[in-house]
Amino acid sequence: MNPTLLEAALTPRTKAIIPVHLYGQMADMDPIMEFAKKHKLFVVEDACQAHGAEYKGRRAGSIGETGCFSFYPGKNLGACGEGGAVVTNNPVLTEKICMLRDHGQPKKYYHSAIGWNARLDGVQGAILSVKLKYLNQWNEARRKNAQAYGKLLRHIDGIIVPQEADYNRHVYHIYAVRVQERDTLIKSLAEKDIACGIHYPVPIHLQDAYRFLGLGKGSYPVAEQHGGELISLPMFPELTVEQIQYVTHELK
Repeated sequence: MNPTLLEAALTPRTKAIIPVHLYGQMADMDPIMEFAKKHKLFVVEDACQAHGAEYKGRRAGSIGETGCFSFYPGKNLGACGEGGAVVTNNPVLTEKICMLRDHGQPKKYYHSAIGWNARLDGVQGAILSVKLKYLNQWNEARRKNAQAYGKLLRHIDGIIVPQEADYNRHVYHIYAVRVQERDTLIKSLAEKDIACGIHYPVPIHLQDAYRFLGLGKGSYPVAEQHGGELISLPMFPELTVEQIQYVTHELK
């Protein structure tokens, strides 16, 4: 999120700002929070890809009114099935969120609101409580892998590598580079047994589900450009130096 564009996006209907800490790096939160305070807006951090990431020493999810995490199996902290969490230090919100996740019940069989069955089951909680102990170690391994990628790819024409802001601690949930002829490149890497991903090929405003908003091509040019250029290279804590060298060699 570019904080300098918030003013232009503000309308009388605006209730909240949702900065997305994309790929494992936090958004520039100080100006976002300052803008939110000025206009009396809530800030909801989407920290679903940023478990353990930091902004000026503060952890993802701890700056806004609430922080939202996904525990999908592929995340830096993943369960063995679907799961997620909302964090907040607001007691009123805590009570409301706990109620909404449990069929709108403040206590059993008494429904104060229409809610959902969104309780994390005990097995997933047990798995996450064990894996949480290793999160910092795994994140550090991801950072080392990212540094190795960066060193090997930084000066290659036609490849734009991710940049870590000076005030951030990136946890590299995804290591996405930008290239031209992306689809051809993915096919060519697949022939060398290198599986890569695309995060994300179609920006939200161009999805069929949001066609009713009337936001056609050109509405968000940065998202559209990146959607056609990004390729996510293999990234996980257990990557070896040899594997990274092989990927970068074939990428070159």
